This record gives sequence, C-alpha cells and structure tokens, in this order.
Amino acid sequence: MSTPRRLFGLLFSSVLTLSSFAQSAPMDAVGGEKIGLNDAIQRALAKNFSIKVDGFSTAIASAQVTEALGKFDPVFNGSYTYAESFNPALADATTGLRPPPSFSKSDTADFNLGGVLPWGMTYKFDANSLNSRGTFNGYIDNYNTFAGISGTQPLLRNFGFGPTLASIRIAQVNRGISQWAFRQSVMDTISQVIFAYYDLNFSYANLHSAVRSKELAMQLVDENRKRFKVGNMSEYDVGVAESRAATRDESILFAQRAVQAAEYALKQLITDDKTPGLLAQRIAIEPPPPPPIVIVDAATDFHTALQKRPDYQQAKLALKRDGISARLQRNQLLPRVDLVGSYGYNGYDTDLRTSRQQVRSEDYHAYSWGVVVSVPLTFTTERGRYRAAKMQERQSATILAEVEQGIVVSVGNAAGQIETNQKRVQSTRHARELAQATLDAEVKRLRAGTSTTFQVAQQQEIVSGAEVSEARAQADYAKALAEYDRQLGVTLEKLNINVEPPR
Repeated sequence: MSTPRRLFGLLFSSVLTLSSFAQSAPMDAVGGEKIGLNDAIQRALAKNFSIKVDGFSTAIASAQVTEALGKFDPVFNGSYTYAESFNPALADATTGLRPPPSFSKSDTADFNLGGVLPWGMTYKFDANSLNSRGTFNGYIDNYNTFAGISGTQPLLRNFGFGPTLASIRIAQVNRGISQWAFRQSVMDTISQVIFAYYDLNFSYANLHSAVRSKELAMQLVDENRKRFKVGNMSEYDVGVAESRAATRDESILFAQRAVQAAEYALKQLITDDKTPGLLAQRIAIEPPPPPPIVIVDAATDFHTALQKRPDYQQAKLALKRDGISARLQRNQLLPRVDLVGSYGYNGYDTDLRTSRQQVRSEDYHAYSWGVVVSVPLTFTTERGRYRAAKMQERQSATILAEVEQGIVVSVGNAAGQIETNQKRVQSTRHARELAQATLDAEVKRLRAGTSTTFQVAQQQEIVSGAEVSEARAQADYAKALAEYDRQLGVTLEKLNINVEPPR
C-alpha cells in the first residue's frame, strides 16, 4: 500500500473514533484525584458551606423551641431585707420640748416558688417572715410568719391553652419550617453537584473533541504536504489545510478554560477548603453512566410534588403559624378579667421557732379572693395588631396558592425539558452520524481527486461540532432528570440519602 493511501486510512480511522472520544472525559489527560458522582455528593453533604450554614438555622430554631418551653419552668425567688428607721416626735405644745425620737428596725425574709400553668393560671408558693422591734415594743422580737399559695386565673384575655401555648406552637412551627428549609438546601446543593459534575464531564468531552479535531487537521496538513511534494496537490491546498488547522488552536484554549472553570465550580460545592490551594488542586471525575430513558407524567407527579416539595411545606407551615398568631391577637381584643385568690397560715410570736410552729400546725388560716378587671377604652392597639395578623394570614394563604401554581408550572417545564432533551439526544446523534458519513464520503472523494482540502477540513469541523452538540444534549438530559427530581422534591429519596437536620 502506498504511503498516501496509508495516511488516508489513518485519517479515516481517526475520524471514526472521534465520536467515541467526545462522549467520555479524558481522565488520564486531566490528572488529579478521581472521584465518582456519588463520592462528590457525599463530600458535598460533609463539607458544603451552604449546607453547614442552613444547618445552624435548624439548630437555632430547635433552641428557640426549648426557650419557649421554658415559660412553664417554676422560678424560685428569695430575698432578705434589713431596715432601720429613726422617726422624730412632735414638740410638746406646752413646754416646747421635743421628746426622744422613736426607733424601729426590721428583718424581712421571703422565699417563693412561682410559675404559669398551660391554661394561663399563674401561681406562687410563698413563705415569709418579718421581725419588727423598736421603741414601740421595748425592742422585743416580734416574728410574723406566713406560708401559703396565691394564684391568678384569667377568665377572658389569656384564658385557656390557646393563648398560653401560642408562643410554643409558633416556635415549633418555625422549627418545622427550618427543617424543610434545610432539606431544600441539601436538595439544591445535591442538584448543583449533579449539574456541575455533568458540566465538567461535558467540558472534558469538548476539550477532547477539540484536541482530536486539531490532530485530524494536522494529519490532513501532513498528507497534503506529502502529496504536494509528489505533485498530486497544489500549494494552495496545503495552505488551506494549514490555515484550518491553525484556527483550531483557539477552540482548544477555550475548551481548556471551560474545563478549569467547571472544575472550580465542582470543587466549590464539594470541599470546605478556603485557601488558594483550592485553585491548584486537580480532580478528575469518573465518566457517569448514560442516563436512562424515562417517561414522566407531570399531571400525576404534581401530587407527589405537593407532598415532597420543601417550599410548599414551608408555605403550609407559615399559614399555620400565622393562623395561631391571628387567634392569639383575637383573644387580646377581650377585656382582662382575672380571678385572684390566696390561702395560707399565719404565725406570730416573740420566738421565731414558735411562730413557725404555728404556721405548721395550721391554727391561724388566712384567705382572700376577688376579681380584677381591666378594660381599655378604645382597644386601638389590640385592634391594630389583630388586623395586621389577619392580613398576614391572608397573605400567607395567597403565597401558598402562588407556590402551588408555581409547582404546576415548574413541574410541567421540567417534564418538558426531559422530553425536549431526549429528542435532542436522538437528533444530535443522528446529525453526528450523518456528518460522519459525509466526512467519510469527502475523504473518499478527496482520495479520488473530486473533492478539496477545504471541503474535508470544513466537514471535520462539522463533525466536531456535531459531536460536541451530542455531548451537550446528553449532559442536558442528565441535568433535566436531576432537575425534575428536584422539582418533585424527591432528590434525596432517589439517591437514598437520609439527612437529619442538626438540633
């Protein structure tokens, strides 16, 4: 076989293999640590800053629930007071002399334990002792002791479990919102990792296609030079081949830069490295498996989205929270009517022990009860708060309806993207096959002397572009599948990921 025929055979076989190179990433050429898609996702779950930041929000919301529950914790109070008092006496009207001043001093000790009950009643267990002496009793200790219980039960405003537990229920709803928000953050991050992974894989395919296109162009240049030397080709054809080969260097440079940018995007998602070393670190992804061909039904899957979508669940919880707030503010429109009462036992003696014993023996009881009424004349503040709370509730209901409508559209669009990209994969594959067949024909025509170098070089570029388009369509199809799962809210279930928010 002659040398020109062998070179044309090499050119023909190289063109046939160009398509397969364009579909997979050149791992060996890139170098660096090799990671798969699942590994990238696990690294993101462990190190992604967005997930860490949103994890703090759930922990904060859980702590706020604990804070709200603390309103029922009993509070112990203790105090001791010592007091002295000199009181001047009036001057004698007859003599004009002022008698000696009176003097008194006292020691007061008080200890009580109080709190609030879930239906709104406040209570206090109290024990106190007062020792008074002075000139009025010859400085003899007089111990007045008391032990008993007192309480206040609202009858209108702040009555019942609703107003009392409102702050706790709101905190619990906010915790639920933060947990769904954390789930949304994890889903979004995982989806971004999948997108970045397929974008990087496409960038590798694009770079490989650009490099192979340059190699084919240089093979054509070498062949034309040899044919020119033996007089089978003009110098013009050699120049055309060299010119077309030179233009492909720019494509390689752009493809290399795209690979670098895609690497940066993926590394930012899967690592917590914040040093300049992040830029120098190289990674190489494993070629992902071909995505499956699926048929989706947006109308049926819409109901799944309502159950799984974090934004919809957050909107539902926000409506529930605003409903609690509105009911609380409606309760505040009522006048304050409180039933108050106390019951206990007294002790009184010059000896502290005896005074306390009288309390323990329950010989001298004391009680009181009454009603306290407080009615604002206008309720302006309360009416304003209630109106604002009702508007907030209506706004949340409208937001929920808006989110639901948005889910209908987003799920429909995501389903449409899957269908479109499936067709793109088929059409671009067919276009590549046709471009390859045309290139094969041009190579044969060139060998027969009925085609030109320009036409072969141009067809090489068409084949390269067709291969890149097919790789792009395949990447977009894989991303469309991931986006559809995200729109349905099933990303974590599809990947068997169980993420518990921090508490």
